[in-house]
Amino acid sequence: MAKDFPLPDPPPPLAREGNDTLSREAGEGRGPRSGKGGGTASAPAPLLTIRAIHLHERPVRFVKPFRFGSVTVEAAPQAFVRALVHVEGVGEAWGGTAEMMMPKWFDKRPDRSPDETVDGLRRSLRLARDAYRTDRADTAFGQHAAAYETQRAACRAAGLPDLTAAYGPALIDKAVLDGLLRVLDTDFFTGMKANRAGIDARLTPDLAGFDLDGFLGGLEPRTSVALRHTVGLLDEPESLRDLLARERLGRFKIKLGGDPSADLARLAEIAGVLDAAAGDYRATLDGNEQYADSAALAAFLDGLERQPALAGLRGRLLYIEQPVARERALEAPLGAVAERIPFIIDESDDGYDAFPRARAAGYRGVSSKSCKGLYKAVLNRARCAAWGAPHFIAAEDLTCQAGLAVQQDTALVALLGIADAERNGHQYGNGFDGAPEADAFLDAHPGFYTRRDGTVRLATAGGSLPTETLAVPGFASAAQPRWDRLSPLQNE
Repeated sequence: MAKDFPLPDPPPPLAREGNDTLSREAGEGRGPRSGKGGGTASAPAPLLTIRAIHLHERPVRFVKPFRFGSVTVEAAPQAFVRALVHVEGVGEAWGGTAEMMMPKWFDKRPDRSPDETVDGLRRSLRLARDAYRTDRADTAFGQHAAAYETQRAACRAAGLPDLTAAYGPALIDKAVLDGLLRVLDTDFFTGMKANRAGIDARLTPDLAGFDLDGFLGGLEPRTSVALRHTVGLLDEPESLRDLLARERLGRFKIKLGGDPSADLARLAEIAGVLDAAAGDYRATLDGNEQYADSAALAAFLDGLERQPALAGLRGRLLYIEQPVARERALEAPLGAVAERIPFIIDESDDGYDAFPRARAAGYRGVSSKSCKGLYKAVLNRARCAAWGAPHFIAAEDLTCQAGLAVQQDTALVALLGIADAERNGHQYGNGFDGAPEADAFLDAHPGFYTRRDGTVRLATAGGSLPTETLAVPGFASAAQPRWDRLSPLQNE
């Protein structure tokens, strides 16, 4: 059956310009190497101090319910973080970022209510602020590395899972990087290729000896990122037909519910629409931890192979995302099902050791999500270069909303060379939904946004998002939220 599934595109080869050895070794799956873990000559990453960290939030109303796994979300708050970054002898600047605080995704424990899991994310932000807000002078990545274990220990003591613990640092890291790049007057792509953040292998010992500077310098950011449209568990298959008449979409992510027979019946409906209206499409499936084990997955794959109505979809599937609960996924190997279609982890990716553990359990890939940490995404991409095929990194979404969140995540996806990204924030949110900064973002990033039905929103009609407009000083944004109009983080 394995031959029926197309393999996802591997991470693109590193650039050859000025470094044929780097390209050749990466292509052979060994990755560029140096004895010191950083053999490419580059300017030292600047040391910075974090002078202040401010935490805010704003409510987001969904235009339709979003069901994933066992939870249905109709509204959720979006967190905003500002950090004042000082580089001695150069200057200082405020950096900013934003991410949704989605209930019951970071923490799916059944004894926690949706509101309690959102409060856990707020707690993660406050604990991370305490861990980062010191007089320590270090690189941007050094600040992250120094706070990493402190944050995990503090969150565990507070009864928070490691994925929740990662949320606070993920936002602060983005805000700090934005501030640093503004001080240096450089854009995200240039700054990351030059490793101005000072990324090293101290948190990823399996990359010891890997030339991270050379790897970063060889990345070729994409000039556009294709949209992968989410088909949620409550989305009617027929609604896709109207959408495909309006937008040039060719990539789809379909949510699964965990019941093989029900999932197969629903997939047959969706496949009927896609086969007729989507041309030469590609699709991924998201189990959202709903399948009990590899035996249940095998039953699902058996049905997928047998049903004639699913033949077209089956031949266009790239991978299945996180089908088994995070608590069990890395403890029980996938076994024979791993040979039938690639699997990736998402919710199980709660620390720097997760991807190597997943690899040992039969998973081929891992998701990139800014809300889990941009540095982890970069280092996991480096692992793909070091390990070679069939390992890959995919871009998934946590309903990134218009503004800083979706721009910064899209820039990260482009940097990593990923061809398409799940984007669903525009499906469930209503663009800027009256936010006072909407026109500033529309003017600052032509082609990325449009005005439709009186609201500034993502320009999705062409099926992709341009990234050259994100190559501005700072982390992918020439506009800012109205910080004075945001509420302080609750429970401050």
